[in-house]
Amino acid sequence: MKENNELVLHIYQDAEMASYALSKLLEDLKDKDNKIKKTLEDVLKEYDDWKSKTKKYLKKEKAEISKTGMFEKMMTKMGISNEVKNDNSDSAIADLLIKGVSMGTIDMKKKIKDYQEEASDKGLELAKDFLKFQEKTIDIFKEYL
Repeated sequence: MKENNELVLHIYQDAEMASYALSKLLEDLKDKDNKIKKTLEDVLKEYDDWKSKTKKYLKKEKAEISKTGMFEKMMTKMGISNEVKNDNSDSAIADLLIKGVSMGTIDMKKKIKDYQEEASDKGLELAKDFLKFQEKTIDIFKEYL
């Protein structure tokens, strides 16, 4: 089912991009004394789990797994580095991440709505669970504002 694979692929790509961004952010914070680092590591682990879970699902479905483009990753890396240079406080980092994850939740809500009729129950369940994870992540980061 092509639409189902597209929905799950979107989750995979979103998790991959978030994982990349959080890894780069942790690199930039390596020598800094931020309280948010432990939370970033925990959230990164969860995004990695989502990446693994959706990749396994897509392989089982024999779907093509396309990764996020290098240009997008370079822009993300540059944006994170600039933000950390300007203000590496926990509240600034939390604000940056809340904005990023919020964009992801909006996009996921649209995808769920768009694929509501075509996607399998399992694909929709994954998407809805991923959306809940994103919303929980926003709440976690709000504690640092």
